[in-house]
Formats: sequence, structure tokens, C-alpha cells
Amino acid sequence: DDGSMTMMTPSPLEQQQEDEEMLVPHQELSTADAAQPMEVVAQTEPTNTAESQAPEDPQTSRFTWTIENFTRVSGKKHYSDVFVVGGFKWRVLIFPKGNNVDHLSMYLDVADSGNLPYGWSRYAQFSLAIVNQIHQKYTARKDTQHQFNARESDWGFTSFMPLSELYDPSRGYLVNDTVVVEAEVAVRKMIDYWTYDSKKETGYVGLKNQGATCYMNSLLQTLYHIPYFRKAVYHMPTTENDMPSGSIPLALQSLFYKLQYSDNSVATKELTKSFGWDTYDSFMQHDVQELNRVLCEKLEDKMKGTVVEGTIEQLFEGHHINYIECINVDYKSNRKESFYDLQLDVKGCRDVYASFDKYVEVERLEGDNKYQAEQHGLQDARKGVLFLDFPPVLQLQLKRFEYDYMRDTMVKINDRYEFPLQLDLDKDDGKYLTPDADRSIRNLYTLHSVLVHSGGVHGGHYYAFIRPTLSDQWYKFDDERVTKEDTKKALEEQYGGEEELPQVNPGFNNTPFKFTKYSNAYMLVYIRESDKEKIMCNVDEKDIAEHLRIRLKKEQEEKEHKKKEKAEAHLYTIIKVARDEDLKEQIGKNIYFDLVDHEKVRNFRIQKQLPFNSFK
Repeated sequence: DDGSMTMMTPSPLEQQQEDEEMLVPHQELSTADAAQPMEVVAQTEPTNTAESQAPEDPQTSRFTWTIENFTRVSGKKHYSDVFVVGGFKWRVLIFPKGNNVDHLSMYLDVADSGNLPYGWSRYAQFSLAIVNQIHQKYTARKDTQHQFNARESDWGFTSFMPLSELYDPSRGYLVNDTVVVEAEVAVRKMIDYWTYDSKKETGYVGLKNQGATCYMNSLLQTLYHIPYFRKAVYHMPTTENDMPSGSIPLALQSLFYKLQYSDNSVATKELTKSFGWDTYDSFMQHDVQELNRVLCEKLEDKMKGTVVEGTIEQLFEGHHINYIECINVDYKSNRKESFYDLQLDVKGCRDVYASFDKYVEVERLEGDNKYQAEQHGLQDARKGVLFLDFPPVLQLQLKRFEYDYMRDTMVKINDRYEFPLQLDLDKDDGKYLTPDADRSIRNLYTLHSVLVHSGGVHGGHYYAFIRPTLSDQWYKFDDERVTKEDTKKALEEQYGGEEELPQVNPGFNNTPFKFTKYSNAYMLVYIRESDKEKIMCNVDEKDIAEHLRIRLKKEQEEKEHKKKEKAEAHLYTIIKVARDEDLKEQIGKNIYFDLVDHEKVRNFRIQKQLPFNSFK
């Protein structure tokens, strides 16, 4: 039944695409088992941890497929020629009129899957594109990664782009009845995904991906790894009568406790319920900055009147002064504002310092734009922002997503943007600071975490690089999975921009191609050197309320018990015994099929191996 595909599409299970176009294998599945691959996929999605394990460069290639007489292509499916990457044969599969959707559907397919040895599997990162033949920069491109195997020998996008856009000649995708498809494929060696144990390998555990929570897991890991913050959360007064799903403090305490002491990845459902973002849309309609603010404001509110009152401000709050000063008369207006995070421009800025330069840029108010300076009338003036103080934990939001008025849509800026391991905000004699800022505080910061988004403006994948102890060892927190990484991975590789890939098949495509890096940083967290000792404090069992420890131990034991029961279920069976008194009690009262109503007699759960004599 071909129609099953469209039914599957919106399922939020598949975490890689956050919008309506879930990534789905396109095989025509019967409706009954339509959701099956989705479920399997949701838990096995190999994220791009493989790259961290592969020291050798992946074998990469670009394949260009020019389809002439496009509107005359007959048949529902259309395959490209076979091309080889990483020693494997691939081809691109398109549905020119959509795979039961009003979008072009496009997949990467293992060309010889029918002839491969039993149990084969291979991992690839790839992007598929429809080239815009009028304006290169409007080329439609989506990228993802997948572990291909016999059951899922193709992978890609059921809703790649609306057919209305593709077939509109003014858009530039269909020119002279020709469409140009580009596939970039990088094949990587895959480590065994199933047996990897994050706790054993790194000492840390991940957070389960519960579909469509996007940036939340990265933010939670980042906050958890600010020990002072974690300690304050543990010290918030909660009682055993609270329910985690109705109490943010308790939900967060419980989540943090499990991150600290559990051996397996931790679920986030109670937490999302507690702050009311438990629908698929909540995350789509907000960004990480708003989630951060919602969490912090609610915590701040709940901390009032408790021993940890003011923690959020102490950690994250800084102040700047918005000023306007007249040039020809002595008149000045100042407004002090607080911030918990700063939004920095990426576009047109090469690095964090350039963004700060832009932040404090002086604007001239002159000509038609003079300033109304109370009793002085209209005056030429200078307007700008300077910082009064920076917080111990500095959160920088990088503006990677912006609205493009020409195209009336959100676009992602993949431009190269550098950020340092050490950030000195006192540089050039404190040019970012107001004259009356306290100069005895040294604003030298060290990088604590890098939150990364990989993919296009819709969907994509989120993960974080964090240094939990600020040592040289970085870790990548990618949902359930935590891996050790080197500094280059967390820094240079998240600057964005383009990289030239080495040639693999020189005869195959002679120009070395630039591969836009779709994975790049969208949020940075820095910790001030002088506050490091205080913030990276020790957090242990004694910081955790007794009732919390008991509750979580009990939860853990119940879970173990259920697991054990489940594991042993096949050893047991249920026997229903109708005794004499059951017969006496029931005969003649009601009408049923047997001598007695078996719903109402005694049940025994016994081991199948038990001899009948012992049972008697």
C-alpha cells in the first residue's frame, strides 16, 4: 500500500528532521507495519558519532546528475546512474511527482543492495540538492546521515521541496526542461553503535531523544555541567508530595540526579511536561534562547525566599548602558539594562570580537535624525551601548538563523565565524566597558561549551561539545551518546564556512569541490577565569535532599524489578483453577460457556518448569 508513506510522514519519532518532513525510508510498506521502520530508526539513529571514531578522512565524492526532458520522465520513480564512493555503489532515486506527497521526493539508494552479503551495513553522511540554475545561492539542499542496511537500503527526504516551486520556471530549478541534482556523499567507518556504553567510555550519560525537542538536550547538558547551577537546583526546597511533571524544580532535580548517578541515558518527558512544552510545536515555535529564558525565569521565581535565592542572577546576569550623548551641548541620557545572554551577529563578522565591536558601535544621530534633547531641542548626538559588567557565566547566542525578506523565509547562515578558547573582553583598554565599570574585575573568559546545529533551516540535528571540568578533554553530548573529542572538533570544526575536500576519484569529477559545512555553533558558554573555582565546585550526594534520594532509588529499583520481570516473563505462565467452592458459588447464577466463569476464579503465576505435584 503506497499510501502508507504519507501517513507516516508527520510522526515526530524521527528526530533528524524537526519539521513535517520526517526522514523516512521510502519502501512501500503495508499500512499495518507502516510505523515499524520509524520506531527502529528512532532508537538506532546513529547520529554522527561515527566521525569522531574515524581517524582517517572519510571518502567523499560529489555526483552531478543532469536530467533532461524532466517533465517527460515517465514512471513514478526515476534512478540516476550508479556512482562509487568509499568502495560502495550508490545511486540517487527521485519521485518526480512526489512519493504520495505534493513535494519532490529524493533519496540516496544503495545500488547493489540485492547482491550484498547477509548482514551488510554501511554508514554515510550525505547531502542532496536541486541546483538553482539562475542563482546558485538559492540551490535547495538538505543533508543527513544514515546507517544503511538491507531493511533500509535507501534514505532521504519524502518532502524535499514543493512541486509548485520545482515546476515554476521562474524559480530557476527547472530550466529548458532540465533539472540538475547534486549528491555529496561521505562514507565513514562505523563503530559498533549498539554496544557503545557512554558511562563506561566517558563517565557521563546522555539524554534520550524524545523527538522534536531539538536544542533542549544540548542546553540541559550545558546547564547540568555548570556545577554551581546544579548545586543550586539540588538545594531548591521540594517535598516528597510534589509530582515531577507538575514541578519544574523537582523535575530538574530528578533529571540532574539521574545524569549524575544513572548508568544509562535519561528521559526528559517529566521535565518538558513541567514547563508546559510537551507538544511537538512548542519547540518549533521557539528557539534555544527562549527555552533558556523560560527555564531560568521559572527557576529564579521558585528560588525566591529560599537559601538559593539570586543564584540565576549571580551566575548569568550582566548589565549594559544604552547611552545618547549630545555633541554640541552638555546633555547625556543613560539607561541601564540587564541581560542573561547576548545575541551576537554572525553575518558580516569574522569572529566573536568583531561581533562585540558591532555591538558597541556608535551611531550618529544627525541631519533628519537629530535627537530631541529636552530643553536643548534637536541636537546632533552619538548613540550606543557599553557594558557596565559581565556575568561569571557568559552565554552568547550566535545569530545563525535570520529572516530573508527577498525569499520571505527563514534562512540559516553557514558563514565561517570563529570563536576563541580564551575570550578577553578587557581588550584594547576595555573598549567594551563604560567609563565607570569596575576595572578591578578581570574579564578573561574560558570556553565551557559549544552548542552545534547541523543541517538546514528546517530540522537538522543538535548536539553539544562541553568541557565539564574545563580540562583539555572535550566531550560530545549527542542525545543518548557521549564521546570523547579533541579540541579541534569542538572549535575549528564548528566555525562553519566551507572546506575543500581531498579528491578521491580524480577521473570522476576533476574540480576539487567545496563542501559547505552545515554543522556549526549557534550558542557559546564562557566562564570567567576569576570565578572558575567558585563555579566549578564539587557537587555530591550530600547536596541532594534525602526525600529525593529515596524517591529516585525507589524509582530505580522498580525499574530494575520490571526489567527483571520482563526478562523472565517467558519462564512463567498463568494457571486458572476453578475449585469446588467456585463451582458451588457460580453454577445456576449466570450463563457462560464453561462450567464456571474463568474471569472470576483464582489465578496462579507459576514457573513453566514447576512439576504439577509441587504446584498442588
